Amino acid sequence: MKTLLRFALLLGSSLILQSCTGTPAGVTPVTPFELNRYLGEWHEIARLDHRFERGLTEVTANYAMRDDGGVQVINRGFNAEESDWQQAEGKAYFVGDSNTGALKVSFFGPFYGGYNIARLSDDYSVALVVGPSIDYAWLLARSKTPAKALCDEYMAFANSIGISAQQWIWLQQCQ
Repeated sequence: MKTLLRFALLLGSSLILQSCTGTPAGVTPVTPFELNRYLGEWHEIARLDHRFERGLTEVTANYAMRDDGGVQVINRGFNAEESDWQQAEGKAYFVGDSNTGALKVSFFGPFYGGYNIARLSDDYSVALVVGPSIDYAWLLARSKTPAKALCDEYMAFANSIGISAQQWIWLQQCQ
């Protein structure tokens, strides 16, 4: 009986952790996707509210290759209340094939969350990233001030997958 209970707990825990790396209904990660073109620095233009980024401005995400074939993730932002820069280092790996923009990312031990690139400009200058649910989303750009028309296009797409315009916190201005 104890073995069956342990197995059930292990299976349940695995399913819960697996669901954190999934793709939300209505979101299809981009394909084809080229990781080498995605690497480098991205500026956070807008995001949904999350406790782990609350109060941060000037947020950037830097992606680089790891020796094990994964992706090193360094997120950095300024906390005005503490007058200090905060940084978190994580790692990411493809969930399926490397031609699809669906990864899992971890900033804390063995726990991973979904990182789904839901929309990506042809020149890899703007990206809409959605987590394991549409409660987690980021608008990223290579420039701190992307074109307003691009921002509007990405916000319309976000709305089409269930993220309303009122949910976004804007860190940078689109021009």
